[in-house]
Amino acid sequence: MRIYRLLTGKDDSAFCHKVTKALSEGWELYGDPQYSYSGWAAPRCAQAVTKEVSDQPYDPEKKLVDYE
Repeated sequence: MRIYRLLTGKDDSAFCHKVTKALSEGWELYGDPQYSYSGWAAPRCAQAVTKEVSDQPYDPEKKLVDYE
C-alpha cells in the first residue's frame, strides 16, 4: 500500500528540515513543490510525499508516520 502526506509550512529552513526528515524516514517526493503568496504574509509552501508500506488494511485512526 502507498500512503500520502502533504507537508506544508512557511517557506523557511524549518520547512526544508521537515521535508528532509520525511525523506530520511523513507518518504519519497511526489510531484513538484507548490507555493502560495497572500499579501504581506510570508510565502507558504507545500510538498507531497508518499511511502510504500507493507500490505495492511488502511486505518484512518492510525497516524501515517506509524505505518511500516
